[in-house]
Amino acid sequence: MSSSSKEAILAAARQTAQAHGYSGLSFRDLADQVGIKAASIYHHFPSKAELGAAVARRYWEDTAADLDAISSEFADPLRRLQEYPSIFRRSLESGNRLCLCSFMSAEYDDLPAEVQKEVQAFADVNVVWLSRNLVATGLVGRKESEARARSIFAAVAGAQLMARSRSDISLFDALIDGYRAAGLLPRGKQGSRRA
Repeated sequence: MSSSSKEAILAAARQTAQAHGYSGLSFRDLADQVGIKAASIYHHFPSKAELGAAVARRYWEDTAADLDAISSEFADPLRRLQEYPSIFRRSLESGNRLCLCSFMSAEYDDLPAEVQKEVQAFADVNVVWLSRNLVATGLVGRKESEARARSIFAAVAGAQLMARSRSDISLFDALIDGYRAAGLLPRGKQGSRRA
């Protein structure tokens, strides 16, 4: 099986997991989507747990790349923080999907250990990036930065969850605006360039 087949499997699994979570991953359904035999998936992913871990790992790696892109595009850490919610907004713009790792976090107790590890890595990547930028803005000191970063991460993920449950992206925007008005997020225009 070629690496392009592996990538197609990962892409299909990501879309499925964003809509239905880890429990929604089915080798038979993925094979139908990709146009291969279900047994062929086992060549790259011998178990559902290995597939789930690979999908979650790829997701947080892609998110880390998105965060790096924001850092490269905007020199001002305040502007970076203002842009941060756009990453979560994109999932909603893509068929009202939920952040994959947020969805899997809801299933945490039922996840295999290797998938749990990758889901935690997603949160860690976000919190470290937010913390670093919060300190760089001078909004908080190093000691307070991780707690504030966790609050921002949880709030933005929660806004995405509420908006998805109502299929209303304007609710996400309103919640983000509310976080800014309350001082949780820095004020500024929500970025739309990453849509």
